[in-house]
Amino acid sequence: MRTPEEKAKSTLRRHRDEVAIKKQTKIAKQQNHGDPQNNKDLKNPHRFNKRHAMDCGNPQCGLCGNPRKVSKDKLTNQEKKLFQDVDAQNNRHSNGSQTSKDTE
Repeated sequence: MRTPEEKAKSTLRRHRDEVAIKKQTKIAKQQNHGDPQNNKDLKNPHRFNKRHAMDCGNPQCGLCGNPRKVSKDKLTNQEKKLFQDVDAQNNRHSNGSQTSKDTE
């Protein structure tokens, strides 16, 4: 027999899985993944247990794939942040461009 602690852990795990599946199903419905009668993802929502609704599954996709493998010659967003000029003070209340007061 399971102890009450083990039973509580198992119940909590199953609850978290169900909540995650419901969230991914809601996202899939909002993004119009097609007709619910013809869409296998919405017919069988447990497909979202270990897969996100917005993951197209294409490794060449810029959002789903590895950015290093999709475009080898370009920098990733994280690398662009790393190499940007930190010493220059930018106006934080606009689009980040330098004003004439900042350049003086």
